[in-house]
Amino acid sequence: MDTDLLVSLIILFPLVGAVLCGLVPLFAARLRKQKGLIGIVGTAVIAASFALTILLFLRGFDEPYVTELFTWMAAGDLRVTFAYRVDHLSLIMGFVVTGVGSLIHLYSIGYMHEDRSQWKFFAYLNLFIFMMLNLVLADNLLVLFLGWEGVGLCSYLLIGFWYEDFKNSTAASKAFIVNRIGDFAFLLAMFVLFREVGSLDFDTVLAAGSGMSETTLSIVVLLLFIGATGKSAQIPLFVWLPDAMAGPTPVSALIHAATMVTSGLYLLARLSPLVLMSPTMMAVIAIIGALTALMAATIAIAQTDIKRVLAYSTVSQLGYMFMAVGVGAFFVAIFHVVTHAFFKACLFLGSGSVIHGMYHVGHELEGGEHLDPQDMRNMGGLGRFMPTTRWTYLIATLAIAGIPLTAGFFSKDEILFKAFEFGFDGAPYAWFVWIVGIATALLTAFYMMRSYMLTFEGAPRWREAERIHPHESPWTMTLPLVVLAAGSLLVGFVGLPKVAEKIGLGSWIHGYLVGHEGHAGPVAEAELGAHVSVGLELALIALGSVIAIVGIAWTWRFYARFELAGDELVRGRFAALYDRWKAAYSWDAFYDRTVVRAVIGGAEKGLAPFDQYVVDGLVNAVARSMRRLSGVGRLIQTGVAQSYALAIALGTILVIAVMVFA
Repeated sequence: MDTDLLVSLIILFPLVGAVLCGLVPLFAARLRKQKGLIGIVGTAVIAASFALTILLFLRGFDEPYVTELFTWMAAGDLRVTFAYRVDHLSLIMGFVVTGVGSLIHLYSIGYMHEDRSQWKFFAYLNLFIFMMLNLVLADNLLVLFLGWEGVGLCSYLLIGFWYEDFKNSTAASKAFIVNRIGDFAFLLAMFVLFREVGSLDFDTVLAAGSGMSETTLSIVVLLLFIGATGKSAQIPLFVWLPDAMAGPTPVSALIHAATMVTSGLYLLARLSPLVLMSPTMMAVIAIIGALTALMAATIAIAQTDIKRVLAYSTVSQLGYMFMAVGVGAFFVAIFHVVTHAFFKACLFLGSGSVIHGMYHVGHELEGGEHLDPQDMRNMGGLGRFMPTTRWTYLIATLAIAGIPLTAGFFSKDEILFKAFEFGFDGAPYAWFVWIVGIATALLTAFYMMRSYMLTFEGAPRWREAERIHPHESPWTMTLPLVVLAAGSLLVGFVGLPKVAEKIGLGSWIHGYLVGHEGHAGPVAEAELGAHVSVGLELALIALGSVIAIVGIAWTWRFYARFELAGDELVRGRFAALYDRWKAAYSWDAFYDRTVVRAVIGGAEKGLAPFDQYVVDGLVNAVARSMRRLSGVGRLIQTGVAQSYALAIALGTILVIAVMVFA
């Protein structure tokens, strides 16, 4: 199959699926009832894109391959081609988007089976994948921005999918508005680049980067980073991500694991040579990432909603990825994107399986008692009723905590090692990043094992637990969990640590992204003058392993003994901080006081009078004028037939007179 056709089909399959799932049921109402068929179609098109991505990968591309479809716009010096770029970076991201995305689609068949708007849900999911593929395969910044805005739109539609509940609509609007801040900065970066370079193509921009002044480069990188903080949820624009839990759980998995939140990291990795030219901004990126990772980890400790624990975990793990970017290890950031996609998708889908089971428990309670299916305080002991969900969730928990030989162990340890090595080479801020990364790793082991213990171990805490039991989810939901859990164990082996070179093994993903044997890869890497010795690297690996193991083991023992009472003990031990963690450091309250109220107050005092007296005044003036004019015309409408006959006669005489004497 021709490569151009192959790339086009990878992009088009999800779009075709969105059309079939979204438009066909509108014209054939009975197809809406064929929920199984709609789910199969929606899943099959993404699986087809995944299969074609594998085929594209097997062809091998040592050099980038560009597929040009058509000229999108041409105005003056601006010429933008709708073109897609196939290289090692876009292939890896394509694997994540279509591979993990297809598993989430399969899971959605079971999870959304009873929803009356399942056809619309799959249409939105397919459209989301289509937009994300445009983003990762784009050959220029404008096509990337099209996909960037597209995933923002789809996130709005999916987060607010159950819009009849006002809080869901509010969460969708919040995500959409907060992301516009970052998107505006991204637009400004493109304006500056076009002014300096005269093009938005990646090759041209990167080739001309060295010719820009240091100040201009710093401005561009700063604007790109602000754009990335919006999509990838870093301080101060992370506040939308926890509220995104309002959408159905497959949406949470798709946004948090495989698509939208990785967009910012992908953008910085794609333009990594520019970022490396601005050491000041690299320090800013690393420090913001470290602070975000630590802050989100502490917030996760105090959450009782299982999905919010995972949401803040995502924010924290994204902070790790930005830490890697800030120390010049872009390939490690992408490596963690890949491993995180597997274990975080497994965790979110596992939480969805739990919610699915607890939802039915709540419906079986006598008297229709309300039971929050997401509150871990209502759970406990689910492992005996949902064994597949339990074991897959545990595997993913061990992976995100960094237990040796799991996927998270390799990628997280590599981030910490690169931070240490960068500090060893003479960058003082990297030491701060490394210390924060170590502390965050311990917190990650704690809050993730806490979520497992409160959910699956101990005694059941819902009423009538001896009579009412949750059931394991259907195979369409458990099969993706098993596949993702397997990936959480195995995917990390593509990025073996540097010390493995001593026994003839190396990091495949490093060579694939950075380059090897004269072939430059799509991702740049910071050049170091000093390197850590083998012995010190082994000591760092051992330190990371001990932290993960001790954190997991201690938390297991603590919550096995105290169960839910363990939270009260933690709260008592950290009384001065626990309530702040619970309230997420009052970020939303801060924005409400400083931004929301100011905007609303300004609108009420300034814009509302303008709207009332100027805009409405003009409209009402036109209406009053027409009313008076019509009042004049109404005078000749008497309703008397003789008057109308007289008017016709006089008019006829007047016309004849004009014709005779004119």
